[in-house]
Amino acid sequence: MQGVIITREAAAGRPLRRLAAEPWPMIISSLLDTDLYKFTMMQSVLHQFPGAKAEYRFRCRTPGIDLRPYVPAIRREIEALCSLRFSEAELAYLRGLRFIKSDFVDFLGLFHFNQKYISVSNSPKDNGEIDITVQGPWLHTIMFEIPVLAIVNEIWFRETQPDPDYTEGRRRLNGKLALITGHPDLRGMKIADYGTRRRFSRKWHEEVLLTARDQLGDHLAGTSNVMFAMKHGLTPLGTMAHEYLQAAQALGPRLRDSQTFALEMWAREYRGDLGIALSDVYGFDAFLRDFDMYFCKLFDGARHDSGDPFDWGERMIRHYEQNRVDPQSKTLVFSDALTFPLMIELYLRFRDRTRLSFGIGTNLTNDLGYQPLQIVLKMVRCNDQPVAKLSDAPEKTMCDDPAYLSYLRQVFGIAE
Repeated sequence: MQGVIITREAAAGRPLRRLAAEPWPMIISSLLDTDLYKFTMMQSVLHQFPGAKAEYRFRCRTPGIDLRPYVPAIRREIEALCSLRFSEAELAYLRGLRFIKSDFVDFLGLFHFNQKYISVSNSPKDNGEIDITVQGPWLHTIMFEIPVLAIVNEIWFRETQPDPDYTEGRRRLNGKLALITGHPDLRGMKIADYGTRRRFSRKWHEEVLLTARDQLGDHLAGTSNVMFAMKHGLTPLGTMAHEYLQAAQALGPRLRDSQTFALEMWAREYRGDLGIALSDVYGFDAFLRDFDMYFCKLFDGARHDSGDPFDWGERMIRHYEQNRVDPQSKTLVFSDALTFPLMIELYLRFRDRTRLSFGIGTNLTNDLGYQPLQIVLKMVRCNDQPVAKLSDAPEKTMCDDPAYLSYLRQVFGIAE
């Protein structure tokens, strides 16, 4: 693949001047370079919803970002992504994970990304935005999200920051890690790398992860990135994402029961394994209404991904107690916009009351002093029906059908 030098004029929004350069390495070089929960959800889709269709749309939430000059580069990287296949060593690694079933690995042996399911273009709004749409069988489109976001991120930073300040990045990283290793009250604290989708680059992601492994020791629980977990002997981590519960809006028997349906189907697939439930697809109040004593006992814990984390933790502990479940037997996972000081504060608040885990993303893998991109590629339709996430953080709500969104709020009793 031939590289392209992006000039300072391009970074400022002026026309690109393309010059021959050394070929760039592929941004995604392995189909394992993604988050574990894509595999765990994909296995469930294969077994339970093999005929489902899905549609995903891209959004950049960071104001003032013009991604249009980079559409050709994004398309080239996606074309390269679609040429990849799982190696036998990668398939053997997946087959060795206790929760991955053999027939699913056999399917992955045949799997590849199909370019006909994804399109990348300038937005017709002419506002600097780009349109990335993924549409096709859920089983064959579910894996696009993480590598596509990683591609957009790396292209943006590669072409707007041609000389990255890695010295500053290392200074920031070492300072953060020292907050944990130098604090005697944090001996039991566990953190995990959740930073694949918004990393500065694959190269920097690997350096950060290895530095964290060497400095944090037992404090590092693992990584969501399956490629790095395999390569460096780390624990791969992840269960479900929002799209799994969103899809249940179209796949379940009744809209109001879609959350309980999704949790039931997850339990049917994993029989008690991978037992962390995501709590913010319909807002936390609706989650607590559905997460009754049965689910409190069945699932190992819950994950926070929007809203006030301290309030969430207090209410989650109280909810367990009200359902006659010992909170100290359950795990609360925090994963929303974490920083190291915030993780430490949360740990000190809850450490003696429940089990804790922290999944940190952008602040770990994309902090060299540049503004990170807030980009997402979210499911907006399933089986040609609109689906949505009703987050406790309103800016995270994404739906292309306002009427459906209003109806969904009404069904789950969520105020506008």
